[in-house]
Amino acid sequence: MFFGPISKWSIARWKGISLLIGLLFILTACQTPILQSPQAGTEETAVDTAVSTAPALTAEEPAAAEPASDQETLDGIPVGFTAEGYPYRGNADAPVTVYEYSDYQCPFCQRHVLQTEPALTSSFVRPGQVKFVFRDFPLDSLHPNATPASIAANCVMEQGVVPFWRMHDLLFRTQDEWANLPDPADVFVRLAGEAGADAAAYNACLSDSVVADQVKASLSEGEALGFTGTPSFNFVDEATGEAYQLVGAQPYDTFSNWFTTIADGGAPVDPAAAQAQEQGQIPNWAIPENWADDPEQPGTNLAGDFWRGNPDAPITVVEFSDFQCPFCQRHTLNTQPILDEQFVDTGDVRWIFKNFPVQSTHPFAPTAAIFAQCVGEQGQFWEAHNLLFERMNDWSGPNLETVFGEIAAELDVDAEQLAACRADPATEQKVQNDLIEGSQFVQGTPTFVVIYNNQGRLIPGALPVDQFSDALNQLLAEAQGSQE
Repeated sequence: MFFGPISKWSIARWKGISLLIGLLFILTACQTPILQSPQAGTEETAVDTAVSTAPALTAEEPAAAEPASDQETLDGIPVGFTAEGYPYRGNADAPVTVYEYSDYQCPFCQRHVLQTEPALTSSFVRPGQVKFVFRDFPLDSLHPNATPASIAANCVMEQGVVPFWRMHDLLFRTQDEWANLPDPADVFVRLAGEAGADAAAYNACLSDSVVADQVKASLSEGEALGFTGTPSFNFVDEATGEAYQLVGAQPYDTFSNWFTTIADGGAPVDPAAAQAQEQGQIPNWAIPENWADDPEQPGTNLAGDFWRGNPDAPITVVEFSDFQCPFCQRHTLNTQPILDEQFVDTGDVRWIFKNFPVQSTHPFAPTAAIFAQCVGEQGQFWEAHNLLFERMNDWSGPNLETVFGEIAAELDVDAEQLAACRADPATEQKVQNDLIEGSQFVQGTPTFVVIYNNQGRLIPGALPVDQFSDALNQLLAEAQGSQE
């Protein structure tokens, strides 16, 4: 039941935690695959170790691989289609294949393509050691033009792999031009022409449902791997078939280290998890010093999370929740008011909220989390929080923006400031960071971490109010007893 003093917690100790009190665990959570160990953008590696027979990789003095005489090339680099029909760049027989799941409207994907990918191409792709395979992973709830961009790129791909890679690069280079347009179709037509596509064939393709189905299939493929953020990468050692996952716009050195580790027969380790284990650190949100109110943003603590209750309460509850999850809704509307009356309003519990939107099952949850975050920056997070759960069935669909507008008007928030905040990539990153910080132990929503006396315990699921109340009373008695 007890998982260690806070001073000795580490990320590794959060993995595999079961239940805090005997039979309280019940399967009432919206389930999602664990996001394994993310960073900046989020995931962990597989535990199996690749054998040491893979060719050695080096980023020093790369020598260009000679493409086959009938191999198409772009800028001197081989390009083609895999057996499944996926576009790739690099040596078809490269010892390492990286499947890149990406979103053309994602700013972190753009950063990877424009800043990191050129160096990786020079050091590893051009010499024939690595090939990159592109897969579509449009996050529509965050990036409404992402799927149209993927469809546009796939329609260009119907005319050849070289035009596709040109279109791919153009879409990322011009992202700021088309990302926020109500209809980016005209821009996509222009880019398709610049990529070398025939206009008539391109326009005919846009109405073909097969292309849209291909994009959906690629998205489902990424979700099956457990990916929820972009960019996400699935590294495959072609000699052994071992696969390793990495998520986020990682720096060049991370990719370089992973390539060389795989080639040497090792299993690469996510840098965020490795650093946390080495330093023995716990997440920032679980450190008591970070629970103090932020004077620059009242209502949030120094870890950047919204909170309420008594700052000197003996117990702190950190809730990981999803605004579109029906179990989270049930907890918020039915259980939380009673817990507030019994524990929060009495000063016994401080309550902290963190986002954990499960996009694979709740496609509008990330957008709702960003909306709540931005309303919160105008001082009305908890009001927005409650209204979002109360009206979940109204906004979970095509009426999303209409309902959000009604909530914003009801709370009298500044519309211009709200729109700017929602469009700011930093807001999306804050929501993504919450996912990252909970990914080591949250397997469903809602999940509650109860912290007291330098100890932490886990309550997974929307427990009935009597069971939740009994659990908190027991822990409160322990906390108060130890202080006597």
